[in-house]
Amino acid sequence: MQKGMHLDREHCVRAVQSKDARFDGWFFTAVLTTRIYCRPSCPVVPPKPENMTFHPSAAACQQAGFRACKRCRPDTSPGSPEWNQRADLVARAMRLIADGVVDREGVPGLAARLGYSPRQVERQLLAELGAGPLALARAQRAQTARLLVETTALPMAEIAFAAGFSSIRTFNDTVREVFALSPTELRDRRPRSARLAPGTLTLRLPFRAPLNPDNLFGHLAATAVPGVEEWRDGAYRRTLRLPYGHGIAALTPKPDHIACRLTLSDLRDLPVAISRCRRLLDLDADPVAVDGQLRTDPLLAPLVDKAPGRRVPRTVDEAEFAVRAVLGQQVSTAAARTHAARLVTAHGTPVDDPEGGLTHLFPSPEALADVDPDSLAMPRTRRTTFTTLVGRLADGTLQLGVESDWSEARARLLALPGFGPWTVDVVAMRALGDPDAFLPTDLGIRRAAQELGLPGTPAALTARAAAWRPWRAYAVQYLWATDSHPINFLPV
Repeated sequence: MQKGMHLDREHCVRAVQSKDARFDGWFFTAVLTTRIYCRPSCPVVPPKPENMTFHPSAAACQQAGFRACKRCRPDTSPGSPEWNQRADLVARAMRLIADGVVDREGVPGLAARLGYSPRQVERQLLAELGAGPLALARAQRAQTARLLVETTALPMAEIAFAAGFSSIRTFNDTVREVFALSPTELRDRRPRSARLAPGTLTLRLPFRAPLNPDNLFGHLAATAVPGVEEWRDGAYRRTLRLPYGHGIAALTPKPDHIACRLTLSDLRDLPVAISRCRRLLDLDADPVAVDGQLRTDPLLAPLVDKAPGRRVPRTVDEAEFAVRAVLGQQVSTAAARTHAARLVTAHGTPVDDPEGGLTHLFPSPEALADVDPDSLAMPRTRRTTFTTLVGRLADGTLQLGVESDWSEARARLLALPGFGPWTVDVVAMRALGDPDAFLPTDLGIRRAAQELGLPGTPAALTARAAAWRPWRAYAVQYLWATDSHPINFLPV
């Protein structure tokens, strides 16, 4: 599985003939005789190889005149791992498109965020994905429309607006073209027993197996900030700050998917909310590639074999995570949660939770920039770190969003007072999403490494971990899982 895999015809044909779900999202199969495109694992009888063509995106299939298969629903397959494991222009653009930037700001806005001209962005996306930013955004709108048609009782006019279409006619034409069904026919196909609660959407978030939910949900529950996050009845719940309003997400691990329940103040935020939940849980990862690389180390292999499919718990808000990383420096998890909860109560935006338990959005950098440093119950040096960080985030001189250049963001973080390599790599791993971020000075990592017979000093451990690249952030999850000590954020 690698960049440009749709060009390797022999491997693609074998994946389709074996119905290999590991390749879902990596490429799409378009059938010349039926003019239908599918995911590799489609349950129907595979077409003859001479009738198959392969495309890197659903948008490229749609651009070529193919419609989505009604059996395998390729628009609902996991996203390509490429976009969350790379930091080049195309990957950053895809993360921004998933976050709804083209719909809100157009192609010029997308290009401005990336620091390139619209023509440069268009050319690179076409070269790698077979579709430009408008076509990619259109494919996402079609998927959003399908979700709203099938999971709500909203009138079609409201769905068209919420999905980002400029008119009812465009909405109807796009749905017919992509799915070969009218919006009304799509709604008629849904299960009659579907419960459609007003304001709440229930959907399934797919992933590539295996997925080990223990560290993923365990870490989120252990570090949950009261009022913003909670663990209740087997679900992780949290508030979301979104472009058009706010939301509440409830995420429950299931054997073959993550059950997601979203309550949104504005339905236009649906694709962004889904994208951020997927990113939080690292659902587009390729565990086969990750675990295969880590197994090459004979001392790490037993950990991988014992509980394969560990993911890196990430974040729904990069600025929020950076602030919380500073609050957690040199204190226990419980103390970090207490510091964060005080800020939430004093400066967070109140929200209404119909189920009770969640009360606020985490404060924005702009709100935190107005906090009196003397009111912070932390050492003076950490107060300086906190105020400098939120000031840079608030004035835009520090960008940690999905469009960030990882190297540039690391350098800017490292230049801040109180930011050492440990804090920078934690932010790189959890907020920026760098799959190769590593923490050789972390006490828990060093302790676990020594117990396994791995080198215990940071320099020696870093040298040994070179063989784990580019998946060292996942190795961190396996090593942390062996540590029975409570989570502490000690180094800076």
